[in-house]
Amino acid sequence: MVNIKKIIVTGSSSGIGNSITKTLIKNKIKVIGISRNKEKNVIKSKYFQSEEIDFSELKNIPMKIEKVLDQNEDVEGLISCAGVGYFGNIENFSVDKILRSIHTNLLSHIILTKYLVPFLKKKNKGKLIYIGSESALNGGKKGSLYSAAKFGLRGFTQSIRAEVASRNITVTLINPGMVKTNFFNNLDFQPGSNKKNSIIVYDIAKIVMSILEMNINTSVDEIVMNPIIKSVIKK
Repeated sequence: MVNIKKIIVTGSSSGIGNSITKTLIKNKIKVIGISRNKEKNVIKSKYFQSEEIDFSELKNIPMKIEKVLDQNEDVEGLISCAGVGYFGNIENFSVDKILRSIHTNLLSHIILTKYLVPFLKKKNKGKLIYIGSESALNGGKKGSLYSAAKFGLRGFTQSIRAEVASRNITVTLINPGMVKTNFFNNLDFQPGSNKKNSIIVYDIAKIVMSILEMNINTSVDEIVMNPIIKSVIKK
């Protein structure tokens, strides 16, 4: 049984966030879906509400998230999925691209949490779930920007978990390996073509649902998911 009735999902217009959103809606959980482009973030359901925030523009987050929370006092948690993937040799990245990567993949999660934590503390309960990556466990060649952000997110969730535990707020980090989504559209590599080489996106959504169904006294700290056979191919 799921006790949560309304939750915020970032990155809800595509990939992992979209899969999670659709799974929650099927289970009659109201979702406030946040994405960069509201026009692409359309799900026709009475359980879905679309909001537009570009997480690479940090200055816009406080005002917009405060407005969302003011208008939705029954929100009981956050599933933070927003992210971008830039891979390559560090010397080839512009400063703007470096900032965009760290802003979206790390700082946006931190800023959102800054506003959600006091909001949930007043309720004395809540769920905070973050989509990390296997890149939070091992830094890989040409993955410096992505790993830097994901390592940072992992440390951040560990600290926040300790801060909010006494207020019945659980914090979970899910670290998936390669998931075949549009994440790889603009990259020069992707998971192998065999179905054993990538995670099914709905398996991540199922994990999220199981966390939401757990007793308030149970904390799932961290989950690592991987395809049964790892394989990366060049496009």
